[in-house]
Amino acid sequence: MALVANLTPEILAQHLMMRRATRASVLVALALIALKAAAWWWTDAVSLLASLLDSTTDALASGVTLVAVHASLEPADDEHRFGHGKLEPLAGLAQATLVLGSAIWLAVSAVQRLRNPQPLKLGLIGIVVMLIASAATLGLVRYQRKVAAATRSTAVNADRLHYESDLLMNAVVVASLVASSWLGWHLIDPLLGLCVAVLVARSAWQIASNSVQLLMDREFPDNERQALADAILEHPAVRGIHDLRTRRAGTLAFVQFHVELDADMSLRQAHVVTDAIEATLRDAYPQAEILIHVDPADHPIDGPRIVRASQPVAAAPAKS
Repeated sequence: MALVANLTPEILAQHLMMRRATRASVLVALALIALKAAAWWWTDAVSLLASLLDSTTDALASGVTLVAVHASLEPADDEHRFGHGKLEPLAGLAQATLVLGSAIWLAVSAVQRLRNPQPLKLGLIGIVVMLIASAATLGLVRYQRKVAAATRSTAVNADRLHYESDLLMNAVVVASLVASSWLGWHLIDPLLGLCVAVLVARSAWQIASNSVQLLMDREFPDNERQALADAILEHPAVRGIHDLRTRRAGTLAFVQFHVELDADMSLRQAHVVTDAIEATLRDAYPQAEILIHVDPADHPIDGPRIVRASQPVAAAPAKS
């Protein structure tokens, strides 16, 4: 029996939060590009160029995320019966590619400046710009963290991860500008630029890794799977479960399993039991598609069964 997630007011509110978060991300990135481009023009600092390139990448990645999130929230259709949720991890891979490209470009620029170190101009302007950028980025990250926690959105969370790395980058840029402008340590600027390139590349790896795991239909974490099993086994008619499988696609969750009921139970009674189980699971996973297969408790199975902790585990006869 399959149950397709309904667009309840709570789910619609989550969709609205995701759309607003992606729009806010693009607007913040565009504003920071304008600020940092002007500051870099005035100071000619590699560290500021690093931050400018990162913000440009952020704008491109956030634009991809905005399109992907809006498309992924479209309901399932005849050609995509499981919805469009996998557009989110695909957007994450696109983000990772852009972020990695900016890291490589930054590393090349830093090496060139190491070979030809130059004093910075108007460093104070750069410092002021980076402090403004940090405040705007911090506000965006806090909002994204709230949205990602409420919606479990892969794309919004990926966006948050690389904006969080921006906060560290901004601190590094400010330190570089102070050391170069006021202390005369001109090599600090390209050296810190190289450090930022490594951090940005690490962020790209993290985003790509998370996205690949979702595209590979990775199971829920063990604690979530155990919570699911416990919720199913709470129903007094359930004798055990097996073949529990889970995965995510964007904000959607997919749960399927075999539930074991008394062999003499009528079809109507079994239907009532599975409806009750679905209702219980729906409380924890409102945007889930749940597929339940009913087996008689004495039916031979391959593999382990999951039963209540107080219930002895009977040896499961193998299928002939």
